[in-house]
Amino acid sequence: MGKAKKAQKFAVMKKMVTSKALKRHKEEVLNPNKKVENKEKTSRNVPYVPSALFFKYNTALGPPYRVLVDTNFINFSIQNKLDLEKGMMDCLYAKCTPCITDCVMAELEKLGQKYRVALRIAKDPRFERLLCTHKGTYADDCIVDRVTQHKCYIVATCDRDLKRRIRKIPGVPIMYITKHQYSIERLPEATIGGEFKLTGSLQARGRQG
Repeated sequence: MGKAKKAQKFAVMKKMVTSKALKRHKEEVLNPNKKVENKEKTSRNVPYVPSALFFKYNTALGPPYRVLVDTNFINFSIQNKLDLEKGMMDCLYAKCTPCITDCVMAELEKLGQKYRVALRIAKDPRFERLLCTHKGTYADDCIVDRVTQHKCYIVATCDRDLKRRIRKIPGVPIMYITKHQYSIERLPEATIGGEFKLTGSLQARGRQG
């Protein structure tokens, strides 16, 4: 009888034991409870969601609106010959209170003579002054932190980077200047010009269903 032919083996490689694998094996043998301890130590980072948010709607927003004003928003308002309080009221059809933080004031003071008119407008008694307790005087970080903690503000800015950062925070509308007038972004129609009308619309839907 003839010999049976052996099938050729292709791409057979010996498994190499690396130093990392040896170290991991030693740790598993010497301290088997280490993985369990690490799992217990790691805490889950659950982001805090304010109770005022109802899906994309922010029930904390309502007239009189509090508008956080940025440095460049005041400057662009001067260039477009817009009165801040009057322009805001024309945009939102409700009473508005412009708010300025200490950081924005410090930024305007640092910019010098070029922004002296903007500084004079910022010192208007109609504007609400907000105290800053944090370190540093960078206005953008200050506004983002304040809006993240307290979702009762509308942010007025023309800065693209700040707009991009604010859009990541749910329930915070943005006011900006377009065609020589103020415009609003991400503010539900139910809140413009009056109280929040979401409950009424939900009741109406319930009756229809």
